[in-house]
Amino acid sequence: MSKKYIAVAGNIGVGKSTLVDFLCKTFALKPIFEPHETNPYLEDFYHDMKRWAFPSQAYFLGRKFRLHREAEAFPSPVIQDRTIYEDAEVFAKSLYEQGIMDQRDFETYWELYENICDSLTPPNLVIYLKADIKTIRKRIGIRGRDYEQDIPVQYLKQLDRLYEQWFATYDRSPVITISTHKMDYLTDLVDRIDILSQIEVHLSS
Repeated sequence: MSKKYIAVAGNIGVGKSTLVDFLCKTFALKPIFEPHETNPYLEDFYHDMKRWAFPSQAYFLGRKFRLHREAEAFPSPVIQDRTIYEDAEVFAKSLYEQGIMDQRDFETYWELYENICDSLTPPNLVIYLKADIKTIRKRIGIRGRDYEQDIPVQYLKQLDRLYEQWFATYDRSPVITISTHKMDYLTDLVDRIDILSQIEVHLSS
């Protein structure tokens, strides 16, 4: 396989890390995971979103910029769990729309984001994962991260709406959309063949 940069996008708990693990084993890809545990603001953010929204998002933006550049430069195929684009287009916008991030902070953040995007090469393929909110809440409960257990349903719904809005106009890369609550590619052979055939078209080109 030639050098490829694949990204997996989608809401909290939708199954991104599971798909990344599966595709790494199938195609021998190098994984790049979202830096959950290294964000020093994240637990504080979930307890007081208004106070910690801007520093938490600024941290993610800086780390995602570094990870994106590493993915661009890596000599063999890579796959990334969540993109820099959705950090801004979905998560930061959600915080701003809800009044959690004020206008001054959002405008400062957005200017940084746009300047960063101008210097980036987009992924060769984005895999967009979708699931209903009931499924997402169940998966969040199962994986057991303490700081995620009290995420409001309305927040998850807001993210879901913004993901749909973002992908309606996203044109930086080819996109494959997968409804993860309807597919079981880990144990169902038909689902596995379906998803792998879609992805292989892009990996072989």
